[in-house]
Amino acid sequence: MRYALGIEYDGSKYYGWQRQKSVISVQQTLEKALSKIADEPIEVICAGRTDTGVNATNQVIHFDTTKIRKDVAWTLGVNTNLPKDIAVTWVKEVSDEFHARFSATARCYRYIIYNNQQRSAILSHGLSFCHYPLDEILMNEAAQFLVGKHDFTSFRTVHCQSHSPIRTLYHCNVTRKGDYLILDVKGNAFLHHMVRNIAGSLMKVGQGLKPIEWIEEVLLAKNRCLAGMTAASAGLYFVGVDYPEEFNLPKRKLGPLFLE
Repeated sequence: MRYALGIEYDGSKYYGWQRQKSVISVQQTLEKALSKIADEPIEVICAGRTDTGVNATNQVIHFDTTKIRKDVAWTLGVNTNLPKDIAVTWVKEVSDEFHARFSATARCYRYIIYNNQQRSAILSHGLSFCHYPLDEILMNEAAQFLVGKHDFTSFRTVHCQSHSPIRTLYHCNVTRKGDYLILDVKGNAFLHHMVRNIAGSLMKVGQGLKPIEWIEEVLLAKNRCLAGMTAASAGLYFVGVDYPEEFNLPKRKLGPLFLE
């Protein structure tokens, strides 16, 4: 049997999604809890791997098992065996044709910046922080140069293992809610550090250090050294995945508070 799960996690204490030998990851923590409920080893496949410190409100995974359990076992039962910073939010039995990664048609990320002269103690993690005033209108105008199918070499890490830098962004929007600047990006797939590098570059425009046209120049240059810094991981959230309607997966809002 194959199941799909929705997963939410605070990534601040984890070395990313992917299972690793010497450090703790979200994947190995989740697999341990699932294996306990299934009473057999469980390996999971995710829609999109996240880096160290990155969060998720609707990561989607699938796994196969020979054991029959009620849905409540895969939600409440698994959650009982997970730490408080990881939670299963929904479960659905799916056909063998479903694949969390390869069936996905688009992925959505949200980057959140707390933009105030003073840092917040309450919001000390889960957000990026910038004490310089940021102009969200300029940032949004600049972001539109990135929409469409492009070579995103300038916005990926030198350690990126993807065979091709070509990606398609369906939208890239910057808005403000009080002291929070929110970057929403939707694309067919993403390169390593791509969203964080976009965020760091747009912040230079928002500070008035670069004109909006600079983003297009950086994009066309295909040179990572010309782009802005990699923005902090804490502000990044994996917030959704699109799948064909035939799979009929649950729809879920982004999450609480500023994530709505």
